[in-house]
Amino acid sequence: MDILYSVFFFLFGIVLGSFYNVVGLRVPLKESIITPPSHCPKCQRRLTAIDLIPVFSYIFLHGKCRTCGAKISPIYVATELLTGVLFVWSYLLLGLSIELAVALFFISLLAIIVVSDIQYMIIPDKVLLFFLPFLIIGRIASPLEPWWDSLLGAAAGFGILYFIAVISKGGMGGGDIKLFFLIGLVLGTVKTLLALFLASVIGVIVGIIVIKVRKQSRKVPVPFGPSIAVAAIIVYFYGDAMIRWYWNLF
Repeated sequence: MDILYSVFFFLFGIVLGSFYNVVGLRVPLKESIITPPSHCPKCQRRLTAIDLIPVFSYIFLHGKCRTCGAKISPIYVATELLTGVLFVWSYLLLGLSIELAVALFFISLLAIIVVSDIQYMIIPDKVLLFFLPFLIIGRIASPLEPWWDSLLGAAAGFGILYFIAVISKGGMGGGDIKLFFLIGLVLGTVKTLLALFLASVIGVIVGIIVIKVRKQSRKVPVPFGPSIAVAAIIVYFYGDAMIRWYWNLF
């Protein structure tokens, strides 16, 4: 039965991941996520069913448009594949539970903001506001212990990043600040602080790699959203183990 459910959640995840690409690319531009239909950005050909099979179309078409041969961004297939894998992983760790629903909504939110932040360096308010009520309901139905830790975590995540933005005079984006409000709601106080620390470490490493590979100036901004997303996912699943490991050092 686990195999059947795993296959279901993987297929469910890659299909939604394909949709999240559309949302992440269109919402920041205030475009409809329904019209126009998916098309090649270079030759404008409307994509058919064979072009739109999540993950598999990218593989079969060798990452290129069937008509003009334009390369398809690997972001598309990466989002689809990672969403599918994380959906399966959530099911395997959490089973069929209310917390599984929280995990799926959380992963979905992070998948969309990664796409939009990489492409435009924007974390859209519309996306955050859409997921906010679902995460609130999820945390009411599957509360942390103690229950008010969600509220304190949300306040801590928002407050710390807002303070950093003020003292750095804009060094922290507004989208990142609002995103950490939602992360705090899901993770609680201690795990939110851990996610912030881990995101900072990941962000520094990514920044160094980008500067070295692209040979850019250190003043060129690097999107922080992907680092936040990776850290939040790691802490969501393994935060308790990480905290226990840390305390066992003393």
